[in-house]
Amino acid sequence: MSEKATTTVKCLVWDLDNTLWQGTLLEDGDVRIADGIREVVEELDARGILQAVASKNDHEPTWARLEELGLAEYFVLAEIGWGPKSRSVRSIAERLNFAERTLAFIDDQPAERAEVEFHLPEVRCYPAEEAARLTELPEFTPAARTVDSAKRRAMYQANFRRDAERAEFTGPDEAFLRSLDLELRVFRATETELSRVEELTQRTSQMNATGVHYSDEELRGLLASESHEVLVATLSDRFGTHGAIGVLLVERRPSAWHLKLLATSCRVVSFGVGATVLNWLASEAAAAGAHLLADFRRTDRNRMMEIAYRFAGFDGEDCACRAGLPAPETEGVERLHLVTERRDPPVTMRLFTPDLGGRTDDAGERAVSVPGA
Repeated sequence: MSEKATTTVKCLVWDLDNTLWQGTLLEDGDVRIADGIREVVEELDARGILQAVASKNDHEPTWARLEELGLAEYFVLAEIGWGPKSRSVRSIAERLNFAERTLAFIDDQPAERAEVEFHLPEVRCYPAEEAARLTELPEFTPAARTVDSAKRRAMYQANFRRDAERAEFTGPDEAFLRSLDLELRVFRATETELSRVEELTQRTSQMNATGVHYSDEELRGLLASESHEVLVATLSDRFGTHGAIGVLLVERRPSAWHLKLLATSCRVVSFGVGATVLNWLASEAAAAGAHLLADFRRTDRNRMMEIAYRFAGFDGEDCACRAGLPAPETEGVERLHLVTERRDPPVTMRLFTPDLGGRTDDAGERAVSVPGA
């Protein structure tokens, strides 16, 4: 079975005429939502599957009709015009930064589906007759409904507003980041966050250090381990929450801490979250008098994560023996090494973290960095 066939859909692109609604807007005017379609749109949204529009119509009356029908808010992007549907679908994938194999397209016209399939063979295409049963299909059924699922659309819509403001901002990048009132929180995961942690290890490929996916059972085992830390990172700013955007799996030993996995959402790369988390972890390890080891495996998509590790100062020296660790079991995994030292906290965001270095008995949250305080 192909990877495309087994990948959960991250965004469904809807045609409108005789697909989302009954009738042709430019001919019938008073089009109506087909039976059961509103429920499909709402359910996919609750599952965290984004939705967009690719329609050959005039934009203004088409969007106005979507608003009248109470559905406009559910679509993160709308490509409404007279160009090829494949161009519209490709634009949606690029703006969302999604791999094309994670997109699906539904249209009543066989010729339109064929045109998309020809130019974008990784995009899954469906006839309009299947619209009412999409929620029954496995590719539209995420393994778990997480704490962030129902927020995902709002997160992306906020991100587009954030990007629009950034495009108009005339100062340096650091000044813009300061203006966002960014707040990064790192905390120990509980069972409530486990489904999102598992999802991050499975969905994140560009910023996943190893590409290793952890199951719910494996994560529960790590939660119960006294030597392991399962940490979740969340990010918010004045536009709203980004939700859970990172996960760290750390094994603590007296002489060395072993970062088994670092995965962050590609949506927050531009905010420097990966570097901030690595610098914080290095400071925590230094406070505990420990070296820091990190597993890394090159994939065809995680080049940015390798850059983050190298920029943080990790090298390829194999210190597994010194730390009493076995060699990596997964093929292709390198064990990188960092001689730790205290590092300055970030200047562009407020950072709240647990105390991993054993400096206090407080297991709760503490402010590491509060810019402007």
